[in-house]
Amino acid sequence: MKTAKLAILVFFALFAGCSSNTTSSNSSPAPSSSIRTYNGTASVGDFLTITINSSAGTIGYKNYTNGDSGTVPYTVNSDGTYTVADPNGNLLAAYEVPGSALMVESAKSGPDHGTPALITAVESAPASITNFGGRNFNYIQFRTAAGGIELGTVSVDAQGDIQHNAYWPFGLLTQPQSYFSGGTFPASSVLEDSSGDFFTIHENDGQEDVVFGTQGGLWAVDTENGAILGLPKAASKNFSASSAGSYKAIYYEKQNAQMGQNNSESGTPLEDKATVTVTAGGAITITDSHNNALADGTLGAIADTSYMYDGTTNTLPDPCYGMFTFRTATANLQQDVFVSFQGNAVIFSSFQTALPAQNNNVYTYFYGVGAK
Repeated sequence: MKTAKLAILVFFALFAGCSSNTTSSNSSPAPSSSIRTYNGTASVGDFLTITINSSAGTIGYKNYTNGDSGTVPYTVNSDGTYTVADPNGNLLAAYEVPGSALMVESAKSGPDHGTPALITAVESAPASITNFGGRNFNYIQFRTAAGGIELGTVSVDAQGDIQHNAYWPFGLLTQPQSYFSGGTFPASSVLEDSSGDFFTIHENDGQEDVVFGTQGGLWAVDTENGAILGLPKAASKNFSASSAGSYKAIYYEKQNAQMGQNNSESGTPLEDKATVTVTAGGAITITDSHNNALADGTLGAIADTSYMYDGTTNTLPDPCYGMFTFRTATANLQQDVFVSFQGNAVIFSSFQTALPAQNNNVYTYFYGVGAK
């Protein structure tokens, strides 16, 4: 059964301001402060606070969901990524855009203190639902079950009522196929926190989704089903050559996954660094740390992808300007890749399965975030 909880998908304009903070493709920019504090959400559903002390060379973290905490040393690699020396083996690696966003590879997230997950974190600042009235967003959700990814569009009207519509790649394996879903959430489901630093969406099933962000326009959403990234729509459906370049990324992958009972998912999770290379013509290659290709193709606009958007009621109702995709398929295998660019950041994901598609198929998915 599908696990996505879409109440708060409007609230994550990830990396909208990154371009002003990144100085080269090989190193992190000079931070404005040696101590930087972030709120983070893990793809397994944990909420964390993380503090970087670059003068001391330490990362402090507290996982409010499972109680894990620590202050551990880190070193900066030649490519700008961090290697974390956590004696508990929880945090392994990170990539930071100082003062804006932080991506962390975690090996021991979740209620079992042992689930690999990708943590996406942003600096904390005042947040209110009123900031989003009359606005539309794209979104992507990262999670560690039910096919791993989901994407779509969200709008908020002037009163704060929320409309969401989703595309679920895992729907290929459901019988009957269920690629698309949607719904609404009333403004009355939003509760502003007295601190002014975050607000909560109360869903009908009792789930509470926490929304937080930064002064620079970065927003994060923590849900029990993973992390949600909300992306401002572009002015045009077309790929911009300004997005060309090389990106350093951290990603999560689950290989040979298969759904089980009670929304459980088997498979082999792993986390690694990746390089994303994009040409001015939109050709993209994603490789792992051993230079093995994870995906290779040419980006096309979702607006021009008829099986996702064709202007009818059987696809997404919005063309999702700024989101791109490509599909590679043979007689025995199909892979769908989804990409968005926000400033100097790239957000990418993939879902792959054998053909013919059947509800007992194994599948592989990955997702990650990178910066130039």
